[in-house]
Amino acid sequence: MKVTLLQTDIRWAQPEANMQEAARLLDAHPDSDLYVLPEMWTTGFATKPEGIAHQECDNSALQWMQEEARQRHCAISGSVALQLTDGTYRNRHYFVDGRLGSVSYYDKHHLFTYGHEDRYYTAGQQHAIVEFAGSRLLLLTCYDLRFPCWSRYATDRAYDAIVVVANWPESRQSAWQILTRARAIENQCYLIGVNRVGDDAYSHYAGASVVVDAIGRTLAQCQKHLQQGLTVELDLAELARRRAKFRVLDDRDE
Repeated sequence: MKVTLLQTDIRWAQPEANMQEAARLLDAHPDSDLYVLPEMWTTGFATKPEGIAHQECDNSALQWMQEEARQRHCAISGSVALQLTDGTYRNRHYFVDGRLGSVSYYDKHHLFTYGHEDRYYTAGQQHAIVEFAGSRLLLLTCYDLRFPCWSRYATDRAYDAIVVVANWPESRQSAWQILTRARAIENQCYLIGVNRVGDDAYSHYAGASVVVDAIGRTLAQCQKHLQQGLTVELDLAELARRRAKFRVLDDRDE
């Protein structure tokens, strides 16, 4: 499975401009199976979403993802700030499969209380595991990465890779480096982590989007501070062989 990391410099509250930049990166990296965008890739990390969040009844971000995925015969993943028709807000991680014409989503469970995300957003309570291209993918969003119990591989949560999208600031870059590897090692899976670059009113973001294998090796990593796309191929057969030979998951805590 070919995966392309789309490490973008998000323009604050400018969805159309951010969609145009994402499309440019898609054009520059054709023929991938899956493209992964950062957290709140159309707006920036809008902790105060009023007037910024997409509307559930007219979601231009989702419409863009559906059309691009359909035209390119691929899947696209990334989160957006979303206001539901009931007036509540979600940090919703969409997974759009253009081959099947399907949309799956995960609402961020661990809201970033330090940044007051919890004051405006409602936390999701359900895991989301998506079946795609012969694999099973667990969707996570940013702060979720710090909580191993939530992402734990289990009997009812069997998966091959974690897809985590983020706005992870440079001031905590060392944690990003460690936690992406820890989640991959402890769950004996691939981890695809896509972070943004650039600045907003609160933080500077260095990127370092990464793909890590089941033993914690870096298979690919974007350059820091640079908007770019980067493609890597995941070997699912090799993952299955490694799991069968070194049966760590048999001894996991349920």
